[in-house]
Amino acid sequence: MQKRIGVFGWGIVAPKSPNIETFRRNLTSSDSWLAPFNGFGPDNFLVGTPEFDFADYHGWVGERFAPRHFQRLVDKMDYPSLYAVGAFIQSLAQNPGLEQVLQELKGQAHVYVGTGLGSLHTIHDASVALYESQQQWDKFWAGREAGLQEYLDELAKIDGLAIEGGIEAGKLHAIREKEKSRVRLQEKWSAPEPPWNVSAKLIWNIHNTPAAQISILGKITGMAFAPVAACSTFGVALRLAMSAIQSGEAKAVVIGATDPPPHPLTVGSFYNARVLSADRNLSAPLTRLQGTHVAGGSVVWIVGDMEYMQARGFKPLGMEPVGVGVTSDADHIITPSPGGPRAAMTEAMHNAGVGPDDIGTWDLHATATPGDYAEMTTLRSMFPDSLLVTARKGTFGHGMSAGGGWELTAQYLGYAEGHLFPTPLVRSELNTTIGGMHQNFVFNTACDIPPGLTGKLSMGIGGINACVISRPL
Repeated sequence: MQKRIGVFGWGIVAPKSPNIETFRRNLTSSDSWLAPFNGFGPDNFLVGTPEFDFADYHGWVGERFAPRHFQRLVDKMDYPSLYAVGAFIQSLAQNPGLEQVLQELKGQAHVYVGTGLGSLHTIHDASVALYESQQQWDKFWAGREAGLQEYLDELAKIDGLAIEGGIEAGKLHAIREKEKSRVRLQEKWSAPEPPWNVSAKLIWNIHNTPAAQISILGKITGMAFAPVAACSTFGVALRLAMSAIQSGEAKAVVIGATDPPPHPLTVGSFYNARVLSADRNLSAPLTRLQGTHVAGGSVVWIVGDMEYMQARGFKPLGMEPVGVGVTSDADHIITPSPGGPRAAMTEAMHNAGVGPDDIGTWDLHATATPGDYAEMTTLRSMFPDSLLVTARKGTFGHGMSAGGGWELTAQYLGYAEGHLFPTPLVRSELNTTIGGMHQNFVFNTACDIPPGLTGKLSMGIGGINACVISRPL
């Protein structure tokens, strides 16, 4: 018999929502959480900028680590890691005692927390600093080729200082001596800093860093890595976690996705890919199809073996994930194929042991682009008229990796409260072509929950699809 999987902790960082409690309260309104970007100076973009203050977690970190640890995190970590850590700490509070169990499980507690965009702010800042440093360097040494070679020879001798004596003491002595010698060398030549003095934050904030920081702060010693699947990252992480628990490799897994706040690089790139709205107005899914809105933040869940976790006294949250389908289109870098999402939906229902008539509600990927029509066409070819459909990117925007997790959490929270939260979709603004094929949507008022299970589809750049089927507890 297959093991049942439960959700036992969750945390959110999202636009207007620094935590899961605020996220839930905000969902009761049909208002959008987006705001003007103005990252280029004045511009025409709406984005979802997370509301977040890492200082909210100072006490938690201070209780478990040396006083300087919190400040090291602030100084060295970029937004994706800080967001993920905040969401993880929130998730532990949903069921007191989770932190201890994750530690006691040793190798049977895993961490799968990915990202879509990574630490763009660090990459951008380091790239700009490198460019400026290289310009100063080239200007200073232009026409001084012989002098440059002498400088480099002296620098090579400094960097060639060996560690002597005991390794730890010798290492510290060598580091100090090298630094003093480099300062004297710079003073001797009055030269600018070499362009290769790039910030080490670049390697401290690679894609696996959020997962690694969660493992460090949570003292979780099992496997930790970053699944990266664009908009399908959260669904892929859930699939991997369910497989690990079903196979007995893990009893509990921390899963999640995290993205930086909107940045000119991502806003501009999405705009040039012709998938971003840029007329200062909200582009809600299933309406004008003018494009989506970039957002940032994180979502973290703690999922576990239902029988094991309940025996430890933990209460499952929201709903129960019963099947996940993951497929690849193998077709186009950004435009979804009809076959790939359909295969993911079919696989998810097969893994859940249910059919189309068993599904009562469905949450779309729906990016407010012409792809909404294709997605609805696929949905209607598989499900009956009675299916109640939601689309929420008009609420909090399009978090590259976190968005699917936000949408799934909103679905779970709604079922926990006995209704589906409203969306920004107004019935009179529903696209006429889409309205001609389906009318049963959650508009700007809350809805009663129909009987049956739920489905949630995410379609990632590169044609990576993840579909999650869940049932009420």
